[in-house]
Amino acid sequence: MTTVDPDTSLIRRIQKLLDKASRTANPHEADAFAAKAARLVAEHRIDPERLQASGAAGDELVLHDVPLGRGAYVRARLALLMAVAEPNDVRVVFRSTPTGTVAHTAGFRSDIDVVDVMYHSLHQQAAGHVTTVRRGTAAATQRFRRSFLFGFADRVGEILAEARTATEANAPAASAHATSVALRARADRVDDWVGESFGRIRSARAPSAAQAHGWAAGASAANSADVGRARLAGRPAIGRGAS
Repeated sequence: MTTVDPDTSLIRRIQKLLDKASRTANPHEADAFAAKAARLVAEHRIDPERLQASGAAGDELVLHDVPLGRGAYVRARLALLMAVAEPNDVRVVFRSTPTGTVAHTAGFRSDIDVVDVMYHSLHQQAAGHVTTVRRGTAAATQRFRRSFLFGFADRVGEILAEARTATEANAPAASAHATSVALRARADRVDDWVGESFGRIRSARAPSAAQAHGWAAGASAANSADVGRARLAGRPAIGRGAS
């Protein structure tokens, strides 16, 4: 008899659900699919069996590298990664290397896997919205695209946090306290793991201000984002303004 890893099954469910969202021209249907995917991720986070398995061989604490590249969009990509990671109790540390900026995600493997799928999908979705946008100059185009991604990231974080709060609020009262305690313990283990892995961490300086119009456009696009869909080959990436 073949068994299916529950976390793999979750990702497949999200992929299939949001594959449908990508094919519909109805924005209300797309919103509904996206909201359901966000709820699935939130339910995954508070699943009692998964919480009890913390530290088991299949759900150990791990580090994962996410290349963010170079140039004007690095901090916006980082903002998107952090927007996805935070509601899933995954911590993000980044550093500059000779080949570009690399983010390190730290957390339980099941959470890291979900964050990785969601980040790559959402980045490509944002790119699909904005790579056709042109402004009067290459610099103006770059400013708009960068601001768009910041706005997109901010709204994605809100959507996932809202789903998380609603799911926790609807959990059975009898298990709510135990779940809350388990989640805090799980988050504390991640924080300890980050401290052991990286030592003292400095806060990065704030990124330069984003353009209001681009930010608003990005936030609007995130409202119908296919939250959690798998990365698709051939999708565009957000590059230089003149691209």
